[in-house]
This record gives sequence, C-alpha cells and structure tokens, in this order.
Amino acid sequence: MFGCVRHRVVPMAFTVDRAYELVSAAHERGRLAHAFLVTGRKGCGKEDLAAKMGDLLNGKDEGSEGMDLWGEVQEKAVPSLSEQEGEYLRVVRPRSKSRMIAVDEMRSLEKMMNQSSPEGVWKIGVIVDADRMGEGAANAFLKTLEEPPVRSLLLLLSSEPERLLSTIWSRCVHLALSDEGCGERSEVVGEMLGILEGVTRGGLGELEGALLVKAGLEDLLRGRKVEIEKGYADLLKEDKAKYGKVVEGKWMEDREKMYLAQASADYLGERAGVIETIHGWVGDLLRVKAGGEGLEFPEYREVMREAVESEEMEVLLRRVSAMEELRFLLETNVVESLALEVCLMNTFGKLSA
Repeated sequence: MFGCVRHRVVPMAFTVDRAYELVSAAHERGRLAHAFLVTGRKGCGKEDLAAKMGDLLNGKDEGSEGMDLWGEVQEKAVPSLSEQEGEYLRVVRPRSKSRMIAVDEMRSLEKMMNQSSPEGVWKIGVIVDADRMGEGAANAFLKTLEEPPVRSLLLLLSSEPERLLSTIWSRCVHLALSDEGCGERSEVVGEMLGILEGVTRGGLGELEGALLVKAGLEDLLRGRKVEIEKGYADLLKEDKAKYGKVVEGKWMEDREKMYLAQASADYLGERAGVIETIHGWVGDLLRVKAGGEGLEFPEYREVMREAVESEEMEVLLRRVSAMEELRFLLETNVVESLALEVCLMNTFGKLSA
C-alpha cells in the first residue's frame, strides 16, 4: 500500500481513523513514506489526519489515553495543525489575492525541510489545497520531493488532485479519505443548494433561472464579505486597545495590512467554496444524465433526473465547461460581476445543441 503511486488510479477510500491506523503501522515498521497526497471532499478530515500524523511523529509521549473526572478512559487530545505549527512543522495555504500558493512560501518550506533538526525530531511540511500551486510553486520544492532529507515528511492535502502536476502525483503515496467523515455543509453552501434546487426544479435553460442563481450567489457573497471584514476589524480594534501604547506605529500598520490581506483571502476562499458547489451541482446533472454514480449531492438525484430528461448530452457538457471557465476567470483580474453574469448565463440559460 505504501509504495509510490505511478498512475492516477483512484485508490480505496478510508476514514480518517483507518488511514491513521495504516500510517501508524507503517511508522512502527520503519516504512513510513516521505510524502503523502491526502485527498477527499472539503470537510472530510484531511487537516485532522495531517494533525494526527504530526502529533504521531513529534508529539510529546504522554500516552494515548487518560482518565476523566469520573475515572472513564479518555483518548489523548491531538493538537490542531495551527497549535503544532512551529520551527519544524510548517503549514502552507493559499493566501494571495488570487487564492494561489506563492512561490516564496514554497521556497521557505523547502529551506526548512533541508535544515538540520534535533535527534528524533521530524521536519514536517503540510500544504493545504495543494492543487492551488502554480507550476512555479510546484517546481520550487520538487527537489525535496525527489530527494527527501532524513526524518522529513510532506503532506499534500487536496480536494482536486487532478489539477496537480503528474511529477508531484507520482512521487507521493495517495491516501483517499471517504465521505463518511465529511462534516455538515456550511450555511452559505446550504443556502446555495436551496437556490440551485429551485432553479433546477423549474427546468434548465431559462433566463430567469440564470439570473436567480447570479443574484443569489452575489447576495450570499456580499453578506459573507461583510461578516469576514467585520471580524478582522474587531480583532484590529482589540489589538489597538491592548498594544497601542506599547508598540511602534509601524507594527500596528503591519498588523492592519495583515488583517486586510487575511480578510481578502478568507473571502476568496468562501467564494471558491460556493463556486465549487455550483460546479459540483452541474457535474451531478451530467452524471445523472449519463446514468453514473458517485453524485456529490445524491439527495437531489430525482430533481436532477427530471431536469435533464430532455437535455442533450452536448448541451450539458457545455454547461459544465461554462463553470470550468468561470473558475479559471476568477483566478485572473477579470471583473467578478461580469464573469459571473456571462458564465452563469451559459451554465443555466438557454443553449442550443
């Protein structure tokens, strides 16, 4: 199981607990791979597994169990990735305005992976949303991936592994996580699914439906943007009250810039999540038409089946292509509202075969 994947064959999917058991067994035998590609839907526990693996290698040996106040056996709490992050465990995420992983961050990670560490301490790099690496960022750490230093581990987490370079895929052990561990959908995604269900139930190919999706999406994103910006504004206000009289003005200016950048990154992440929901919905429409399984939203199968009954396969393929184009355009400097209007019209509006 723990040899490198040479072809993009979808492996068996495991729960987080089962995947961790396999990793632990490999570590005990001294056969732990140096790089893992952990895949699965958003919310299925990829970061939880990465945290467990980090704690397995570098956690303090305090035993796996303890007792609570009533004498009941209690499992050891595993620190989150953010709690473990430090000199020998780095977490890289998409933080730029384009929601791409920066080349400089990958070079910094490579530098850490190649430095020396105390006896028994592992150097661990976790790349969240690894599919958001451009070619430059990916190439920045290929040497480390090909020639791993002693006691080093790279964990690439991805919901869209097909976007990764084949040179990366082929050098990692692939651990696919099942949907069983997926958490509840966010409120924004839930609201978007309600809009999509209503539009689909009314029949595809109507201008009104396309406009409803666009208006609903923009309302949801506008609301989340306000919430996100307010949250960071409150944090900055607290910092000013706590540190304003004891730090230099430059420090506070940098703090403000950091919060603004993080607010922008969080918003773009939310936007990407909702766009992926729409993309998954349209993909399900195509799968239902083709009689396929593995739907992302199986509870809406019947609504979708009725909607695509009279749709031509070629038209559905064009609808999927329109959503893929939207994902691409939103990674550029295109005007957001214009990209949404054009692509959502082609996704839900009238198209001829």
